[in-house]
Amino acid sequence: MPDMDVALKDAMQIEGALAAALVDYTSGMALGMAGGGKNFDLVVAAAGNSDVIRAKLRTMELLGLDSVVEDILVTLTDQHHLIRPLSARSSRGLFLYLVLSRSRANLALARHHLRRIEAAIDM
Repeated sequence: MPDMDVALKDAMQIEGALAAALVDYTSGMALGMAGGGKNFDLVVAAAGNSDVIRAKLRTMELLGLDSVVEDILVTLTDQHHLIRPLSARSSRGLFLYLVLSRSRANLALARHHLRRIEAAIDM
């Protein structure tokens, strides 16, 4: 596995990236963070988006859907927020969280890069 910091650094190299985190959605705790700043509290965002992924998984279970969440996109007026649960058995319960500038980022390319970063992570 590449070092978590390397994976987050790679995520921050995505055009338009403002912040990135590796998050444990069972606890809401960010295991690693990059970017963010005083105007964007990545700790709060990680915890809040843990609620989003847990709610989606719970809803899928209630509906009896036999599928896997690849990613969740939240579109704001000036940002895209990507939530990508890690699928490797050793990484279950974790997700990559990426905040992008909507005006500078290419969403399709960002999703492609997150898939590549996910494939390199094996915790």
